[in-house]
Amino acid sequence: MVRLRVVVVALALVAGACAWQTPDLRLEGPAVAQSTKIFAADGALLTTLHADQNRETVPLGQMPKQLQDAAVAIEDERFWHHTGVDIRAVVRAAWADATHGKVVQGGSTITEQYVKNVLADRERTVHRKLREAALAYQLEHKIGKAKILEGYLNTIYFGNGAYGVQSAAETYFGVSADKLTLPQSALLAGLIRSPNNYDPYDHADAASSRRAAVLDKMASLHMISAQEAAGAKAASLGAVHKQASETYQAPYFVEAVKQQILDDPRYGAGQSPAERQQNLFNGGLRVYTTVDLAKQAEAEQAVAKVLSQPAADPSAAVVSLEPGTGDVRALVGGRDFFGGGSQAKFNLATQGQRPAGSSFKPFVLAAAVQQGISLHKLYPAPQTLDLSLPRGGVWHVRNFEDEGGGTMDLVQATIHSINTVYARLILEVGPNEAVDVARQLGVTSHLDAYPSAVLGTNDVTPLEMASAYGAIDNKGTALSPVLITKVTKADGTVLYQHQPDPRPALEPAVVDQVRTVLQGVVERGTGVAARIGRPVAGKTGTGEQWRDAWFVGFTPELVTSVWVGFPDAQRSMVPPVTRITVQGGTWPAQIWQLYMSAALAQTPVTPFPAAAPAASSENGALRPVPNVTGMPADQADDALGAEGFTGTRVSVANGDYPPGYVVGQSPCAGCLAPGGSAVTLQVGTGKAPAKVPNVLGLSSADARDTLDGAGLAAHAVVQAEPPTPDSDQRAGLAWKQNPAAGASVAQGTTVTVWINPAASTTTTNGQETTPTS
Repeated sequence: MVRLRVVVVALALVAGACAWQTPDLRLEGPAVAQSTKIFAADGALLTTLHADQNRETVPLGQMPKQLQDAAVAIEDERFWHHTGVDIRAVVRAAWADATHGKVVQGGSTITEQYVKNVLADRERTVHRKLREAALAYQLEHKIGKAKILEGYLNTIYFGNGAYGVQSAAETYFGVSADKLTLPQSALLAGLIRSPNNYDPYDHADAASSRRAAVLDKMASLHMISAQEAAGAKAASLGAVHKQASETYQAPYFVEAVKQQILDDPRYGAGQSPAERQQNLFNGGLRVYTTVDLAKQAEAEQAVAKVLSQPAADPSAAVVSLEPGTGDVRALVGGRDFFGGGSQAKFNLATQGQRPAGSSFKPFVLAAAVQQGISLHKLYPAPQTLDLSLPRGGVWHVRNFEDEGGGTMDLVQATIHSINTVYARLILEVGPNEAVDVARQLGVTSHLDAYPSAVLGTNDVTPLEMASAYGAIDNKGTALSPVLITKVTKADGTVLYQHQPDPRPALEPAVVDQVRTVLQGVVERGTGVAARIGRPVAGKTGTGEQWRDAWFVGFTPELVTSVWVGFPDAQRSMVPPVTRITVQGGTWPAQIWQLYMSAALAQTPVTPFPAAAPAASSENGALRPVPNVTGMPADQADDALGAEGFTGTRVSVANGDYPPGYVVGQSPCAGCLAPGGSAVTLQVGTGKAPAKVPNVLGLSSADARDTLDGAGLAAHAVVQAEPPTPDSDQRAGLAWKQNPAAGASVAQGTTVTVWINPAASTTTTNGQETTPTS
């Protein structure tokens, strides 16, 4: 009954509205329209959005009948029969509004839409709806249907700055309105409801589906035949290349700003997409942003210098922000925004989700430290590894370029990006916990919590990665990335004012350890190409098949993410496709280095914040480990003791120093470790490590001689290899060895060799073990 009363009241209100006298009706079009201006951080004008200037009025007689029919069919099929207010539509809208308890559906006729276009009041209130209805009723009686349709089609917004059908015809098809075909007319009519969502340049599939809906509606109303509809649906969209009316600085940044305003009502441009579209281009907004034009220019120049062959080189995306505020100072989203290509305006920095590669590993490292796992815990680091997954199946992991061998701690595994160590670590930490850290730090894309996430199979954007690393740089406090600081009306009325949203994400003690490790990546690991002569921390990332390459790094003042890849397809960046094999430590790190060197050229060098100092000499307080590599072992023990540490020794084959000298240490120099803890000293024997030779296919005697010649011992296991078509041809020959060929080991290490039984050999239980020296 309540809903029925609402509908009855709605009908009564409409009747009253139609009797409401409003002699002040004016039809000059949207006289209150004003250009929107977007400003850089220093107040410089970036660009002016003035959609109203692209308007040309034409009489209804110069508009094809099929265009008129298309607009009527999809926007107001009873246009020629109602009196300005469609009672059926009002009842339907009132019922929907009553059901939801608020205004959710319009029910506006073409006449009401035209009236709304000339009113400055955009608020969705009963008073405004009554005024629109009254004006629509009077307008029908005053100027008639034809003039209303003519005014409507000359003032409605079709997207891309085109107001009215004449401008729309020229913008999208390069023809005048009277030359529009049926498919073209249907596409333009489909744009009226939502020009941004049905934009044929950026959303071709949606535009095609919307055009088909218009044609089907026209056919159902007998405006065209089913055959005409089918033929028009089969035609290509036919939109000509979009022509940039002007160029301006930081175009990808500006596009991201526009998209934020169109997508989010919190910026004050309106509650509905249509209102935000109208106010962004016609509302006279003043939008104040964070972009630093000097840094923006340096970022663009760094990309152009490294990727110097635009016809062949991949593209790059760069995002640079201040860690303490989240303010985005530079954003490069592609090669040429105004170039007119099919992908030119796609923003790789904010929309380009691509696998993170090993740049995801710091999130896993942080999760491990949170759980109390020591950075100096040793893990096996083989070149390849097969791991059984908790839910079944085997995960095959391989290090980049077959690096690895022996054991190493998490510091060295991060510095050299050892996948096999991190594969074990993700199973120890838990994929959900690692993904949670990434989310807490600022990654907002969907992240699947499965083990291979540690190797960066999840897709992320450069903006997210800059934001997440910024939280590490900001002592564990996350901040949302900021592009817009304030939005006002033309008269200065504030519609939006940014308020910082700091969120604790990691404990400072965790951040200290992670940052110290990431400094090692740049000092002596995969990121050495990013050195800029000041404190830097960061991580490289290289995707599978070399399809994506990342470097994300930071100084105390600035954090910058760089992605390099082909935007149109995931092509491998290896010769002959690219000039070099592209890894995170090559072009991305070089772009980062060039940009950050220039961006910080006038900024004094400052160190990273010191880790919390030890309160006393008591055991357990974190303190930096001194550098004792290159010292005699006894001297190293003394140096460690002076700083509150103890030393333990292991002998390693190494010819770089005299016998008895420290050739390596764990924890690393500068790493934080509890006072009183032990530092493992790798003391050299004075002999260079041996490289394991390949003995596969040799007889037992030959394998022994070969290993003996390399300074290694042999241990033969007589065991038949799994049957293969040619296994009978390898009787008595080696078919497996461990360590593998090419591994670096200490001289005297025993290499186990599996030998097929000879034809006359009798084995027990399928295996015979024969030790050899």
